Amino acid sequence: MQYSKKVLEHFAEPHNVGTMDDADGVGEVGNAVCGDVMRIFIKVKDDRIDDIKFQTLGCGAAIATSSMVTDLAKGKTLDEAMTINRDNVATQLDGLPPVKMHCSNLAADALHAAIEDYRKKQAAKAG
Repeated sequence: MQYSKKVLEHFAEPHNVGTMDDADGVGEVGNAVCGDVMRIFIKVKDDRIDDIKFQTLGCGAAIATSSMVTDLAKGKTLDEAMTINRDNVATQLDGLPPVKMHCSNLAADALHAAIEDYRKKQAAKAG
């Protein structure tokens, strides 16, 4: 399986790794078939993703796509971040092998889940 230089870079030195005890939103997704599990934490300020972290248990492609998703989402409005999808992630990583494309789906899904979690919490606060 051939990985791009960018995938290998994000796997070897992933960006935004970690957790957030005071996250405004948390999204967790997993794929039972491959065993990958991703958790994304976001801090929101003025409707923008002010900070973002991830924890991923999975293959190199899963770690690389999680890293890339956090890079793509940081600083974006929530609506802009919701448009990030598997194709954006794979393109920014200079491609993924077809059998690893599901990883980019998981990373985007975890981001979307974190935003949805934040929005539910905000709606509950509003009453």
